[in-house]
Amino acid sequence: MFFKKRKRVTVFLVLALLLAGCGKEPAVVAGASVAEARGTGLISGLAVYVPLADEQISGLEADMLSLKEEMKILATPEVTLIMVGDILMHMPVNNSGRLADGSRNFDHLFTYTKDMIEAADIAIVNQEVILGGPELGISGYPRFNTYYEVGDALVNAGFDVILHATNHSLDRGREGIENCLAFWEDNYPDIAVVGIYGSAEAQEEIYVCEQEGIKIAILNYTYGTNGLPFPAGMPYAVNLLNKDKIAADVARAKEMADFVVLCPHWGTEYVLKETKNQRDWAEFFMECGVDLVIGTHPHVIEPVEMLRDEDGNEMLVYYSLGNYVNATAGEDSDIGKRMLGAMATVTLSRNEEGEVYIKEYGAEPLVTYFSADRKTVLVYPMEQFTDEMAANSFTIKRDRDFSPAYCQEIWEQVFGDLP
Repeated sequence: MFFKKRKRVTVFLVLALLLAGCGKEPAVVAGASVAEARGTGLISGLAVYVPLADEQISGLEADMLSLKEEMKILATPEVTLIMVGDILMHMPVNNSGRLADGSRNFDHLFTYTKDMIEAADIAIVNQEVILGGPELGISGYPRFNTYYEVGDALVNAGFDVILHATNHSLDRGREGIENCLAFWEDNYPDIAVVGIYGSAEAQEEIYVCEQEGIKIAILNYTYGTNGLPFPAGMPYAVNLLNKDKIAADVARAKEMADFVVLCPHWGTEYVLKETKNQRDWAEFFMECGVDLVIGTHPHVIEPVEMLRDEDGNEMLVYYSLGNYVNATAGEDSDIGKRMLGAMATVTLSRNEEGEVYIKEYGAEPLVTYFSADRKTVLVYPMEQFTDEMAANSFTIKRDRDFSPAYCQEIWEQVFGDLP
């Protein structure tokens, strides 16, 4: 790029090397000769001298301003965050990972979404069911337990943060919690696990990650545990939605981080609209100073809303991302809507005051394909899901309306013009 300045003399442009992080700007030296330019003391051995004709000289100030703006944009940090909904391990999903030699592998669940997951700076997943391992008995609804290899697949897919506070956290009691935590600690100590804990001290820790100089706290709570009692001596096992605890956690998180994400397990199952209870909790989260809420549990998608208070503060809420994967086999005529999930996509940046804010947000539609023979379970971006797949699915046996068009209609009904 040439930088031009209006002057009725010969101009020599000194183009300083723009090295990443050097903070230097090009210098313009005007004069009748190179010798005079050297005499200014602004010329170094790295300079390049370019004589400019009069017609090239006009508009230098505008170009310099434009360059400064471009350099400011390039220097502004951005962090991309994605999250998917429930990893709901019904028995057909558990069985889909069985290999001929008797081993298990669940990487197939992320074959068509892995690129999107890996591309994010921070990738979060709601691991709906406990990873208690085969020694506790693999099971589906209503009291779930799944293979450790599901955790391997989550890591292989590119997830960084595993949410474990759900209504199924205590489906296998003390042993389920202990086995699950031991799996993560022994095999993937660098992966963040939030929502379940092995000690009171661990529960008090606030998870904060840092990307591009932006510190982000991630919190996780559930409305309950399906009536299952906490193991004796383990009141810290699962984070519950409790106002006193949340207020204290968020206050500490705000001291430690630039941005606070809260992931509640809440709402009413199979309802495409948030409940009053969810809205009441969202208002409380905003009063506490939370910046982003991403919800799970209803097993269907629910709206996205940017809340604003009278002081101008904003908080983005994804009321429910629905299921990432499931193999619902009930008799409900609208079972197809449980096969549609969302991947939340959020970009964070800093403004001129140094505050972190949500620059962009949206969602990607995902569809679970559950084959008619109940042996194959895959998850596709909705744009890759076809009429043929729907026609050959087990889902269409329970919901005759199930199709890509059906999924698109629900998506538009719930999310409208969301990017």
